[in-house]
Amino acid sequence: MISKYEIYCLADPLFYDTLDTKRAEHPDFAIAARPTPDGWAHAESETWLHYAPAGAALPTQGWKIHISSSVPEAERVIAAAWDYCVHRGLAFKFLRGRRVMTMQNSKYAFRGSSGKLVTIYPVDEAQLELTLKELAEILDGVDGPYILSDLRYGEGPLFVRYGGFAERHCLDDNGERVLAIENAAGELVPDVRGPAFALPSWVTLPAFLEPHLAARNAVTLEGVPYAVEGVLHFSNGGGVYLGRDSRTGEKVVLKEARPHAGLDVEGRDAVTRLRHEAAIMERLAGLDVVPTLRDYFTVGEHHFLVQEYVDGTSLSQLIAQKHPLTRADRTPELDADYAEWAIGMLTKVRAAVSALHERGVVFGDLHPFNILVEGGVDGDRVVLIDFEVSSPVEERRRPTLANPGFVPPRELAGVEADEYALACLHLGVFAPMTTMLLQLHRPKAAQLGRLIIETFPVPPALIQGAVRTILGQDPPAPEPSRLPRPGRLTQGWPALREALAKAILASATPDREDRLFPGDIVQFEPGGGVNLANGAAGVLYALAVTGAGRVPEHEEWLIRQAARPGIGPGFYNGLHGVAYALDALGRREEALDVARRCGRELPEGLDLSLYRGLPGIALAMMHLHDVTGEPEFRERAARVVALVADRLGGPDDVPEISGGRHPHAGLMYGSSGPALMFLHAYERTGDPGLLDLAAIALRQDLRRCVGREDGQLQVQQGWRTNPYLDEGSAGIGLVLDRYLTHRHDETFAESLAAIRPVTTLHYYVQSGLFAGRAGMIACLSSGSHPDPEAAAAQIARLAWHELPHQGGLAFPGAQLLRLSMDLATGSAGVLLALGAALHDEPVSLPFLEPPGRSEAQGPLRTAAGSNVPTSPGRR
Repeated sequence: MISKYEIYCLADPLFYDTLDTKRAEHPDFAIAARPTPDGWAHAESETWLHYAPAGAALPTQGWKIHISSSVPEAERVIAAAWDYCVHRGLAFKFLRGRRVMTMQNSKYAFRGSSGKLVTIYPVDEAQLELTLKELAEILDGVDGPYILSDLRYGEGPLFVRYGGFAERHCLDDNGERVLAIENAAGELVPDVRGPAFALPSWVTLPAFLEPHLAARNAVTLEGVPYAVEGVLHFSNGGGVYLGRDSRTGEKVVLKEARPHAGLDVEGRDAVTRLRHEAAIMERLAGLDVVPTLRDYFTVGEHHFLVQEYVDGTSLSQLIAQKHPLTRADRTPELDADYAEWAIGMLTKVRAAVSALHERGVVFGDLHPFNILVEGGVDGDRVVLIDFEVSSPVEERRRPTLANPGFVPPRELAGVEADEYALACLHLGVFAPMTTMLLQLHRPKAAQLGRLIIETFPVPPALIQGAVRTILGQDPPAPEPSRLPRPGRLTQGWPALREALAKAILASATPDREDRLFPGDIVQFEPGGGVNLANGAAGVLYALAVTGAGRVPEHEEWLIRQAARPGIGPGFYNGLHGVAYALDALGRREEALDVARRCGRELPEGLDLSLYRGLPGIALAMMHLHDVTGEPEFRERAARVVALVADRLGGPDDVPEISGGRHPHAGLMYGSSGPALMFLHAYERTGDPGLLDLAAIALRQDLRRCVGREDGQLQVQQGWRTNPYLDEGSAGIGLVLDRYLTHRHDETFAESLAAIRPVTTLHYYVQSGLFAGRAGMIACLSSGSHPDPEAAAAQIARLAWHELPHQGGLAFPGAQLLRLSMDLATGSAGVLLALGAALHDEPVSLPFLEPPGRSEAQGPLRTAAGSNVPTSPGRR
């Protein structure tokens, strides 16, 4: 599971939501009911309760104190901090409740901030020193997790870090908007909160903290007979390291556990689970399917288990490498070869699990990441790893940290839980990730089984047996797909559109102010419930342009909420996208009000992305000028185009890797967004210099693409290649195609030919518009050479992800953990893509309509009256 999604899964079994909606089930700490002290201000957020003297002038940044605690002592610690801070007039905050605390300290929580229960804001270093000294006495004996981002004060639960007090933002090196602090030159720079204490270069450590830094640095593995040679994995509970036994030279694996950290749902910390794992491994000693336990020791407060190094590859990686449905050169022979290999792997895994059962142990956490295959694809030895939640057979326990795609229903425990996970694996090796859908709708197993049997030459009884185990009964006839099959697409479109609209509208919550339709977790950020990508604007836009109808009540909700402060100006994440959607809904006056509210001056720090930056704003201004003829929009667009041209740089001014520490490639976040903007400007002016700029931007994105062995051209992200609409090559292809309608370029034509196969693959992990199959349907239905036959095939394959909801049809969002109705990740995006393929009136993503549909309203000019630059500037 992606950790940031975990907390949003707690509130609702079907949709991502905040715990604010479930306070009765997950209450705040009792101390939260205390009246706010006289003369104090109080504010709430999803995870924190904030308190500060009214009108107090806090610095914008400085040294802050964090207090950690074990869960049983949390309320006592908060009470002590409350009494201390209120008496001395110190601003502070604390986590709202036990459930939030557990999630913040869970195994897959963010390591940099985990462990914080209370934060205190001293106004200067003198107050910092006094507060630490006095609290150390008050909290003597309190145990808590180590806060990795901080410097520990003494041996208790107090930690310090220099960082921001006020919420300020800047762009990091790859264009992401992040929390910021001010450097010595007065510039805003990222407020780095990594999993290790780091002091900003312009800040001096207070002298009284120097002994504490020395004590921290004195804790090493020196004297232990193992040398760490690399990191295999990190979690909030501790690291997993590749090491070597200095006595024998043998490679080993060291598993680390931090006390009070990495909590599971039963409240067990990483140390408790590591001790348990060692005991289980001793019980399994001698089995070839289990790594040999070598040693167990402690350094400081950290515990280490040492085990045999298995030179293997995870089954998950092997599936990704070998799976034929992700290949452009898929053949029946590849399918048959894969099926034979997968069945062989399943036989070996079943034998391994049976060997554990014969020793009286339930594995409890069976999934492809916990299965190593020695020797890679052709290897014979299967080894199971990670026995933290294993248990004796006779205890009949349910797993507490199981992978969401393999977690059994509540009625299954013990050996039956392993059998359920093994059945899910039988589906998962053929349909990776879609087993996640079983937690949303377990009968989906029958349909997945049928799709697997139709797609691969596998014995039907093998898959049907797995489905029977998952459902606890003989498989019923799979629910018929509502998706039209190739050859009868247009006849099925009205019913399909109605089914999608029914599910979307059934999910609406107009009584809420934070969001109207459930979507991705980013909708809980400022403006997220309103915007085009994840909020109401995108959903209402998709419903309207596909002919699914309008709901005036929902449009009024959007207009009302868009007027609230704190929403940024970006296109997909802000007000310019809301204005675009309102105009498409026929609410032009309201659209113009929203656009003008953004102001003529652009806020500092906007990047060059279509999603949130300058190009999206320029395109929105061009559109508003097209439909109104008002010169102010043309002038604002011209200023933005000139600014982007000045900042663009040259073709080689980007690294060859996209994402991570580097700027992103692609349509939404990369250089294809500026290229699309330049092309639209060219189409309105005829200025060939704008085509030159578009070519430079496209070459920047192609620099970050790599050819795969099957001929596909995808974006290189280092750890994977990306084919998708938002950050992958499919979106780049849409802009390349538009460019080639204006000017021939042999390199671009060859690149486009190598990109087109990414839209016709048989398997994509997700179904959404930005990063899934719907985006490929949109691409196949757009541009100068739409491919209706290929689009029809992809529409039929949406069956892998379709789910029933409220009598309609819905699709899962990002990570497949919950349903989503938004444009970027969920059902509205699928609806828009289907509309692009099937609707009898033109439907497209914003600004990707065919060139020429919008008529020029006169040349774009800068504010000074000069033409838009025709040659690139430098960043």
